[in-house]
Amino acid sequence: MNEHNYTYHDDSFSLDKTEDYILLIQVEDKSFSYAISNNGTLIAWAENYPFDELSDPQELLDLLSAKYRQIIIGLPAHSFTLVPAEIFSGERLPNLARFLDVKPDSKVLAQLLDQENVIVYKTSEVIVNAAEEFGIRNTVFTSKGWLTAIAQNNPGNNDLYLNIEKDKVEISYFAGNKLRFYNSFEFKEIDELVYFTVLVTKELNLEPKNTGLYLSGDLEADDKILNRLADFFGKAEVNNLQVLQLPAEVVAHRVLSIAALSLCAL
Repeated sequence: MNEHNYTYHDDSFSLDKTEDYILLIQVEDKSFSYAISNNGTLIAWAENYPFDELSDPQELLDLLSAKYRQIIIGLPAHSFTLVPAEIFSGERLPNLARFLDVKPDSKVLAQLLDQENVIVYKTSEVIVNAAEEFGIRNTVFTSKGWLTAIAQNNPGNNDLYLNIEKDKVEISYFAGNKLRFYNSFEFKEIDELVYFTVLVTKELNLEPKNTGLYLSGDLEADDKILNRLADFFGKAEVNNLQVLQLPAEVVAHRVLSIAALSLCAL
């Protein structure tokens, strides 16, 4: 989708005060974004920095090398599987990794996604190595916060939640406040996005015309994606859920995924 490069820094932001801040970093294959919060308020946000700036910072050297109260890094999954937490064990990880088509340059990680699910996912060794500079204990699956935010806000039994970043859409479904479905799909055209969304709806035995869609990520409130989805679904609108207090300049749905990483704080 669009290659935006939004940047926001509050007038109160200061590198001299970082020990009071939480640094959130969301990594993609070739780029990353960051957000900084202070007492539950977003005070800085920038996106689409080249990945090399994370592994060998130049422009962001002072910001990334500062000492923060906490750092949370969201790592992307190239493939993943969900395993019930009650049956997961570290001894089973090598067997589970076989389902992910692991390559020599891949790393397999396993983390608790919620109280009932462990996510086992494959990501790039290069990405993991860059994250280790900030402490591997500070890493989480990149969408854990987004899923947590939805779960904490009474998701409807007839609603789907979509997060769109560039050419990928994540779709989640909750029933009884519990995660019942989560997957991601790559798409090139809007009709492909519509197809995957309808397919998921049918697999969940939902009727599209009775299903509401709530979208976050790389889209605008009057986006043609929303208009196209509205042709098939009972409702299609941006997700205005706020995890952090936001300035007027920043729209909630655009930063929901990265801001929700703050919910993964230790």
